[in-house]
Formats: sequence, C-alpha cells, structure tokens
Amino acid sequence: MSISEAIQKVEARYAHQPEFIQAVKEVAITIQPLYDAHPEYSTLKVFERLVEPDRVFGFRINWEDDQGVVQVNRGWRVQFCNALGPYKGGLRFHPTVNQSVLKFLGFEQIFKNALTGLPIGGGKGGSDFDPKGKTDSEIRRFCYAFMRELHHYVSKDMDVPAGDIGVGGREVSYMFAMYKNLTRESTGVITGKGVGFGGSLMRTEATGYGAVYFLENMLIAQNDTLQGKRVLISGAGNVSLHAAEKVNALGGMAITVSDSQGTLHDENGLNQEKN
Repeated sequence: MSISEAIQKVEARYAHQPEFIQAVKEVAITIQPLYDAHPEYSTLKVFERLVEPDRVFGFRINWEDDQGVVQVNRGWRVQFCNALGPYKGGLRFHPTVNQSVLKFLGFEQIFKNALTGLPIGGGKGGSDFDPKGKTDSEIRRFCYAFMRELHHYVSKDMDVPAGDIGVGGREVSYMFAMYKNLTRESTGVITGKGVGFGGSLMRTEATGYGAVYFLENMLIAQNDTLQGKRVLISGAGNVSLHAAEKVNALGGMAITVSDSQGTLHDENGLNQEKN
C-alpha cells in the first residue's frame, strides 16, 4: 500500500478527527521520498500500521469542586507506538482536548522521541478539564481523580507520562502522590517531578532552551547565526519564557510573548528585568 492510499484510508476512517489527519499528511509528505525508495515498506504496510495507535484508553473522571458539586470530565491515554521502548508523552489539561488532538500529538511524539536516540516510544494523554480559574484544592482533587483512572495503564516499563499544557510541577506532584498510594510503588512513572523527590535538574528550562538550540543549529546549517536576530515568540508559559531567555543569552532579541489575552510586543527587546 502506498502512502497516498494509507492517507485516504485514514481520511475515510477518521473523518471526524481533522487534527490527526493533518498530522498524518504532514509526516507523509516528509517521508514519502524515502518510502518510495524502499518498496518493502509498502509491502509490509509500515505507514499504514504506524498511523494506527496500539491502543486508546478513554475514561470518565469524577471530582468534587469547592462547593461540593460533583463535576465530570473525560480523559484519554493514547499509546501509539512502543517499537523503540515504553510509550512516552505528556498529559494535557485543556478544554480543547479530545481524541483527535491527542492522536495528532501522540503520532508526532513517536518521531520526536525517536530522534533523541533514546529507547522510548510515543504516546499522549490528557483531559478536557480546564485548570483556569480553579483553586489549588480543586486542581488537587482533579489530579487525584485523574490518576485513579490512569494508573491502570502506566508504569515505568510500559508507559511514562510527563507534563504538557495545563500540567506543570504541581499537577505532576499530585498525580505522582496518588500513583504511589494506589500502587505502593515509587518508581519513575511520570517525569517532571520536583528535584526534591526524584526530578531532574534543569527539567523546567529544558524544553524552551532546546527549541532555541534547535533554531541555532538550523541557522548554522544555513551559514547564519542567531546573533542580532529579532525573534517572535508565541506563548508566555514555561516553554516560551525560557526560550526568550535563551534567545537573549545567545545574542538574539526576543521581541514578543503572548497568551490567550493578547500579545506583548517590545521593539527594543524583552528581558527578565522588564518582565
């Protein structure tokens, strides 16, 4: 089966998942020359197998808000591919989360993780829970309830989640605490923990710094440098702010950050003092 035929099959089967279809198409365009050069890939239906996750778990999350009212959210874990090792990918808490979004993210996570050279596969998970406007107690109760469902499907040798949008060190701490209570294990089942209980130094900065190091190396490959470049940065969270910091440290100038409320633009450059 050719890549174009595999895409048509995905479009027919998952017409209700536009985000996932877009991700499949973008990856397909990139790898098609290599795929066409190796007919054995088509014979073995490598791409057709790759676009189908190994399994998708869906579950209900019941939790109680500060007014004592029971709330109900949906949660998922997409275990996409473990050909290289345990599934690895973040957990996202955001009202836009659905199965299509998580499949798109999990599919791309396969390649992101493979490129690190580490023996880890690809996966993704999360919930349509919105942390905005919630108290710390409500977030804690939701995280506990979420892990009560998720813990059936994860372990250090099978599936290792991490944080993502809406899931930072606080949320990871709550979920890890519940995991330990439920399983009586303190194994490294979730990354992004605090340094005081098993987390890694520089973990918080790593994603933002890494994005800028990638940019720097892409410029070097084009006989260019970051020095003096004006850089537009989207976002104002953990990744974006550390990316802006690293851009400035490497000789560039970060001139924008943004969030759901709007964009901050400074032609003279943004820095930690101004923040």
